[in-house]
Amino acid sequence: MGRRPIDPESSRFPSLTILLAGFFSFAAVYTILSVVLNPNNSPPAPFHGSAATLQSQGDGEGGDGGCCRGIEKLELWGQAVKWGSEFKFNSSQECCQACKTLCSGNQGPCLCDSWVFCGDKEACGPKFGECWLKKQKDVLDPDRQGAGETTMWTSGLVFGRGEGIVGLETEYGTLHIKLFPDCAPRSVAYILELLTLRHCAGCQFYRAEGRGDSWDSEGNHIANAAFGPPFALVQGVVEAQGTPFKRVEKEACPTVRRGSVAWVGSGPEFFISLAHHPEWKHEYTVFGSVMPEDMGIAEKIAQLPTKPDVWNGINVSVLQKPVPLMFRRSQIKRQGDL
Repeated sequence: MGRRPIDPESSRFPSLTILLAGFFSFAAVYTILSVVLNPNNSPPAPFHGSAATLQSQGDGEGGDGGCCRGIEKLELWGQAVKWGSEFKFNSSQECCQACKTLCSGNQGPCLCDSWVFCGDKEACGPKFGECWLKKQKDVLDPDRQGAGETTMWTSGLVFGRGEGIVGLETEYGTLHIKLFPDCAPRSVAYILELLTLRHCAGCQFYRAEGRGDSWDSEGNHIANAAFGPPFALVQGVVEAQGTPFKRVEKEACPTVRRGSVAWVGSGPEFFISLAHHPEWKHEYTVFGSVMPEDMGIAEKIAQLPTKPDVWNGINVSVLQKPVPLMFRRSQIKRQGDL
């Protein structure tokens, strides 16, 4: 079911006393984090921390527009908005930001929704630094010109307001999710692949835990309350039978907030958080966020009948009847999205 989160690194202390104290503290945190998201070891299980301050930053980035990542060895095609031969930068981040600048208004669609940068001096030669800003015919199905080791370009997508929203269909309703391609480009690329499938046999929610008495309806931690169990999440898997899943390398890991959609480890297990979880630090790649008005559907799933289970000493709640799910194109155009 779940997967172990990335192992945190232990710290060095100048004295033996501090070293031992740090070791046992680390061991406790690691054990709970690695277990709560996994039956062998599953999604997040908080151990300590305060919900007073929520920082949207993991490795310097978060799902709030502060990221500018792309996929290396990928060349996206599309109508050119800015020609790279006349538009150059020193880094892919600058190229990405230039595209975002053309997608920052509140009126109308983005003028730029994809960018292509040549950043390998040896391979690019005179093309080094070229930044091509482009507009896709279908941003959820971007046109690819090339991919693989022979491709010298790095490419990325930018979703503006009302764009990049997909539907996660269940029998209890559709969760509309705003994707973060600038923070988790590889993760989003996989989700976009799922949109092309007619069926997703094996894709389902299998674990559901409400907020209990530890978090209020807005996801804020209640003072002096435990951090679980329950852990305020619904957890599932999005690996379609017959379609091998390629593990996703760790991407941007901002603080998990209510509505965050994140991988357990490197996927294909994932979870939707029902609360703010700063105590989980920056362990999980967040690739999207559920629209606030749809969180009631996730809450409904969290209240379905469950049976208790124990994953490596941690009490968890597993759905008596898993809930099938399917990613679909969203039919709703929203103006005030994330």
